[in-house]
Amino acid sequence: QLLQNVLDRPSWGYRVLAVSTAASGDSSGWDSLSLPGQPKVVSFDQASTFVENEPVDEIWVDGLPVSSGQVYEFIESVAQQGVVLRYILPRNYFPGMKWNYETLDNVTTLTAAHSPMDDLARLTKRAMDVVIASAILMVSLPLVMAPLAIMLYLEPGGRRQVLFRQERVGLNGRLFDCFKFRSMIPDAEKKLEDLQHLNEMEGPAFKIKEDPRITKIGAFIRKFSLDEFPQFFNVLRGDMSLVGPRPPIPSEVNLYERNQKRRLSVKPGITGLWQVSGRNDISDFGDWVNLDLQYIDQWSLALDFKILVMTIPAVFKGR
Repeated sequence: QLLQNVLDRPSWGYRVLAVSTAASGDSSGWDSLSLPGQPKVVSFDQASTFVENEPVDEIWVDGLPVSSGQVYEFIESVAQQGVVLRYILPRNYFPGMKWNYETLDNVTTLTAAHSPMDDLARLTKRAMDVVIASAILMVSLPLVMAPLAIMLYLEPGGRRQVLFRQERVGLNGRLFDCFKFRSMIPDAEKKLEDLQHLNEMEGPAFKIKEDPRITKIGAFIRKFSLDEFPQFFNVLRGDMSLVGPRPPIPSEVNLYERNQKRRLSVKPGITGLWQVSGRNDISDFGDWVNLDLQYIDQWSLALDFKILVMTIPAVFKGR
């Protein structure tokens, strides 16, 4: 079955040079197969000699590593020659997850994760976050954030409150203080319970288009996402990323279904696939989560960059 999988998928980039059966040396049955590329069928006793004489890049072992016996002696000899060994797990018990071995001194681990983001990718993503967030803050502090802070400070009824701080849920359930420019009346949190019956979002999230708690200045800065600018400080602190699922509040997470909690497996972001996919038209929290999970499963630096580019016209058009 393994051989057939490789042969059926030329896009993997492998050409099978030879196949060998188990240590018994029995190759019966192989001769009857029609093998593209005409790989050689060798007995196990001949396998070592074949590797020594042919340009072999990798050896795939169908099964888990062994610690003794003829198979072990064979893979030990080829490993000494620098040939890559790839062990095949008997079964992928969690379809859709990516598997990766990592050796830490004398400890070898097998990692299973949905996101294709490895340590190097996380480091690169973090570097991109710091560089871009720093640049945006340097430009926006005098041109955008300072004037907004003055307007909010002088706003009638605003009680001289400029920033709004709220506890949010971040990476793998970590709690952090999320910063925003104040866009609602000072006691907005206390009035939330009275507005739950107006909720237009299906599921554990709250959204209404005509929220009576929003101030006049708040309506303007929310339309163009100016209230989100203080979250670039959250990015610098490492609580958030530029791109990722939006950070929920703890009370919403308490209502999540089990599979919905996977949206917490990456850092929350200022913008994301949900925001650039018509957030005002999405009223089902399940659809929202599906977009977040799609982002996690298909993550790449190119996707992050694409979302950042798509965010710019979405902000200027007030979408």
